[in-house]
Amino acid sequence: MASETKSLVYSAKLLIAPSKASISSVLADPIITSCKSAIQSRGIFALVLSGGSLPSFLGTLSQLFEKAGVDAQWDKWHVLLADERCVPSTDPDSNLRSIRSNFTNAVPIPQNQVYGIDEGLLSSIESTDAVAMAYEEKVLKPLLAKCDGMLDCVVLGFGPDGHTCSLFLGHPLLKEENRLVAPIDDSPKPPPSRITLTFPVLNKLSRQIIFCGAGSSKNRILEGVFGITTKKLNQSNSIVIESGARALSVEMVDPAPYPCGMVRTEQGGDSLVWVVDADAAEGSPMN
Repeated sequence: MASETKSLVYSAKLLIAPSKASISSVLADPIITSCKSAIQSRGIFALVLSGGSLPSFLGTLSQLFEKAGVDAQWDKWHVLLADERCVPSTDPDSNLRSIRSNFTNAVPIPQNQVYGIDEGLLSSIESTDAVAMAYEEKVLKPLLAKCDGMLDCVVLGFGPDGHTCSLFLGHPLLKEENRLVAPIDDSPKPPPSRITLTFPVLNKLSRQIIFCGAGSSKNRILEGVFGITTKKLNQSNSIVIESGARALSVEMVDPAPYPCGMVRTEQGGDSLVWVVDADAAEGSPMN
């Protein structure tokens, strides 16, 4: 009887890089593929980035495009924030500041195509809500219109608590169904006031999503999301080499135990990729 009520299996691709230092090159391949397809099809590449440690993996992206023999056509890139802290872009907590310093300042993407929050709204009484609404109406929706209704590539980190963007375990925003960009004033991580993309955007309006994480603190999250110990994961006979990493198809636990595991593109398969290092996968045979 259990088989009759079992949910449909959702799978994703897991890429295990041999080391943290090699994540950048592994991460670059799906970004390059997505970029080529987007520009060929629509003449624009809409890339969404989160903050945290993620931007540090993008510093060599320009060289990796050149190595792959692909013209990045940077003037066609549009970079959005997956989430942002409600602080000025000069603040050390700003995700835009990190993305600029680690990535966009080193490549010729037009500055007006790297979209931060409207900092003029930060002093308003309902500032967080106003910032979120402005980002949805003035940044996200116009870009969706240019991209045939879907963002091309969303690159996200995930925390040791399983959060992604500013979507935290147990928070009401996990059930948000109407807003595409939502405010949060009670983030369990400082600073408390932020804006974030919601699951309707991540799951329904994204062509490609890539998670990226490194370090042993991510091991518990991987085991929870994929429902299998990483020891068993690394004993899989279905692992092949792809982009210098071990690649395998993994099934995701339903219901997901963490917000990052709730991110699932409608297409599934290769449209959802997790890139991690050997430490995150604990005992990876790449060692």
